[in-house]
Amino acid sequence: MSQSDAGAVERVARGFREDAGRTVAALARALGDIELAEDALQDAYLTALERWPRLGFPARPSAWIFTAARNRAIDRLRHERLGREKLRRLAALEPPADVVDDAPEDDAMSAVPDDRLGLIFACCHPALGIEARIALTLRTLAGLTTEEIADAFLVPHATMAQRLVRVKRKIRETAIPFDVPPAERLPERLDDVCTVLYLIFNEGYTASAGDQLVRRDLCDEAIRLGRVLATLMPQEPEVMGLLALMLYHDSRREARVAPDGSMIVLAEQDRARWNRAKIAEADEWLRRAARHNAPGPYQLQATIAWAHVAPPSADEVDWRGVAELYRILEKMTPSPIVALNRAVAIGFADGPAAGLAALDALPREELGDYHHYHVARADALAKLGRDAEARDAYQAALARTQNAAEQNYLRAKIELTSV
Repeated sequence: MSQSDAGAVERVARGFREDAGRTVAALARALGDIELAEDALQDAYLTALERWPRLGFPARPSAWIFTAARNRAIDRLRHERLGREKLRRLAALEPPADVVDDAPEDDAMSAVPDDRLGLIFACCHPALGIEARIALTLRTLAGLTTEEIADAFLVPHATMAQRLVRVKRKIRETAIPFDVPPAERLPERLDDVCTVLYLIFNEGYTASAGDQLVRRDLCDEAIRLGRVLATLMPQEPEVMGLLALMLYHDSRREARVAPDGSMIVLAEQDRARWNRAKIAEADEWLRRAARHNAPGPYQLQATIAWAHVAPPSADEVDWRGVAELYRILEKMTPSPIVALNRAVAIGFADGPAAGLAALDALPREELGDYHHYHVARADALAKLGRDAEARDAYQAALARTQNAAEQNYLRAKIELTSV
């Protein structure tokens, strides 16, 4: 492949990342069928890959792709002699020629209804299992391949393909609407959507398994989808809080991993390597959320993240303030994980003995398989000079993580407590 061909392919791929979600959403809403919408879009991009490098790019690639995908869906429905109502809806989606001809290239999709918000709520419908919601969101809105999603879930590619087929069929057969829920149901459904985006981000932030600590692709896609959601729902402070939270965490990405791939904990990170542009963007989202005077869990978590990134050094973090924020968060959304984080903050604020006492008061039956619980206990025990107990706790943590970077970090801790 020549350099020019490679550049053309990259340009088409970039267009897919930017426009696919919106095009699939518009088609899926008319069809009530995500799979047919995706198939039509895939055919359009395959045609583009064959034609554009050879014949040249159209003036407005986004509009070309939309029209080609729409026509492909119409052809299929006509061939199958099905969906007369769907055909009518598809025909109505065609952008008026005068709008498309006169629109600047950046606004080539301006005449196409933006149904991404409805697609987000369809993908995150409570009738679907949580893993199905995550996988479908990554597939339809983030544009990840089935293979990439399967690798993230640590399942065979064929297994993930079957899961995606089943969940798309369920949406079609049960007629899950591609609409934003009514106002009285919006809070609970919006929480489902935010949960899915944050779970995607968390898997990227600390991969559950594999050689890499960070899955950059998943972090990037979660933040991109968060920005889409914030744009489509500009009056929802919890969406702003979620986006701020992800940006604060992601700002430390480059400082979390050493050149040899080993993990660097927060207290030891070089703050000069933190991404200040992302921190500034997170600050602005958090300020905008605060103006609504409607605090929620994501805003609180973002405020906690801010408390870590705002001070010039780790020694200047207000740990008592952090512990208090966790107390408020735990009251708002009771969770053993939140209680664990509060206990860790108490340890930093009042000393390792106080932290260990708070940790040992937690329900072990709920946290016993969570490796961060054992790491927190091990750290407190090591600070108290109880090396043998610390070593046992680090070993318990090691047995409960599949991430190679975390495993190497814990092995080093075990060696230090074995001296």
